[in-house]
Amino acid sequence: MATVKPFRALRPQAAAAAEFASLPYDVMDAAEAREMVAQKPQSFLRVTRAEVDLPEDTDAHAAVVYEQAGKKMAEYVQSGLLLRDETPCYYVYQQQMGDNVQTGIAATCTVEEYEAGIVRKHELTRPDKEQDRVDHILGSGAQTGPVFLVYRRNEDIADLAATVTALPPTYNFTAEDGIRHSLWVVADPAVVGGIEAAFETVGRLYIADGHHRAAAAARVSRLSDGPNVGRFLTVLFPHDEVRILDYNRVVYDWGATTPQAFLETLGQKFIVEPVRGRGHETGKPERVHRFGMYLDGTWYQLTSKPGTFDHTDPLSRLDVNILQNNLLAPLLGIQDPRTDKRIGFVGGIRGMAELRRLVDSGRAVVAFALYPTSIEELMLVADANEIMPPKSTWFEPKLRDGMVIHTLE
Repeated sequence: MATVKPFRALRPQAAAAAEFASLPYDVMDAAEAREMVAQKPQSFLRVTRAEVDLPEDTDAHAAVVYEQAGKKMAEYVQSGLLLRDETPCYYVYQQQMGDNVQTGIAATCTVEEYEAGIVRKHELTRPDKEQDRVDHILGSGAQTGPVFLVYRRNEDIADLAATVTALPPTYNFTAEDGIRHSLWVVADPAVVGGIEAAFETVGRLYIADGHHRAAAAARVSRLSDGPNVGRFLTVLFPHDEVRILDYNRVVYDWGATTPQAFLETLGQKFIVEPVRGRGHETGKPERVHRFGMYLDGTWYQLTSKPGTFDHTDPLSRLDVNILQNNLLAPLLGIQDPRTDKRIGFVGGIRGMAELRRLVDSGRAVVAFALYPTSIEELMLVADANEIMPPKSTWFEPKLRDGMVIHTLE
């Protein structure tokens, strides 16, 4: 059973929350981060992307960057911008993107249960990205961004969250991207106890996003003796509220093949049909095992032929695996999409127009649109102790860093 604990968060004063809370550290480059900080001088990016306050030629992974993160964190605390709750609390964090509303609970989970598999993972981590998070946690003295977890819907948790969200929120703002963020501080002992007890009936938790943050927290627990290192910051959502967008692929060159040879062999495992019309979402697949392909100004629909994949295996039947195993590897020579420089990944938030633009501009030779992986597929793969291919899921909306912070001390 899952151990999901309240904690004494470090968090911004309510009046500063809209400016302070920031996008995740890894969704922008250094130049974009500097521009965001110029617009919002109190942004938490000055901790999560601490190089913004250092010379522009500073290596983002230099020791001085992690030292600067710690200095800025201390400065925010000393100035009173950040406050710490007096008792361990849960924090109900609700996001609204268009008509979609998802309501999560910010809390801490244990490294022990992560390593025991109660907190399930579905992706491999890259050593360099994992080390960056380790250094940042140690330098700043905190887990500055949450791991995004999901759990199979639990009505007791849903009822408790609904009781909380019926009250006025502590934070409530709409960010520059149009996404509304609301947060309620849950300090009432009865509600705190109810949430903790309800999570004890949940069998497994699943990492949706934040594999590097979770892996780094586990490593820090063996490197630091802070009283809180055995737990890590999470926001937990019921599985039926989260939204996964498509994660599409572009290929930058033909490698050892030619467009003609590619098209001649494509029909071995796919039914290939040109798509009529040039609408905004032309080429977007409407169901699993169907793909959009954009080549030489034309959209094609690719439908997997029966018998070309194992429909009984939760990993083999993923569309990202079908595309990889039946097309990218055998026809285009892309054996490892994790390391091959010939492939690029485009989040579905950017739409089909971005795929067309990349091919029409000559930056890519062909683009593939995928049907989104479902949260049920993700959980089945994790339950089978399997690893999904890289860039299988794109979650929207993104959790803001700095809404709540979990410190090592």
